[in-house]
Amino acid sequence: MYQENILDHYENPYHRGALETPTLDYRDLNPLCGDEVRVQARVDESGCLVEAYFDGAGCVISLASASMLMEAVGGKTLAEIKAMERQDMLDLLGIPLTTMRVKCAMLTLRTLEKSIHLYESAATDPRREPCPLGRCQRLTYTRR
Repeated sequence: MYQENILDHYENPYHRGALETPTLDYRDLNPLCGDEVRVQARVDESGCLVEAYFDGAGCVISLASASMLMEAVGGKTLAEIKAMERQDMLDLLGIPLTTMRVKCAMLTLRTLEKSIHLYESAATDPRREPCPLGRCQRLTYTRR
């Protein structure tokens, strides 16, 4: 059913965990299936992602794609990550997916993109509240 590398990332995920002092921190979910992911990352002074971790719960595709993405984005600039598209995630997975499974595969990339957006919004205007609900710390936002 699933390729061996997908099962490996699901059973033994890479970069699963948390950072003590993340630069980016965002949690999101797919309300259609219940998959949930939290992405934390650290950005250096040159705008490169030097560490990226995830945690969450979900299906094989959701968690395997999170593991694969965290491995793939290490060392990339924020601009390179923002340029990633649906096909990039499908290429990482290497298998055809149904529409519902594509949403599972895209959850972590969309969550990472949202965290970057909040980070850049706060950086361009330090007076701006990084969380639209006004209850966040360290650019953390949980969508419910």
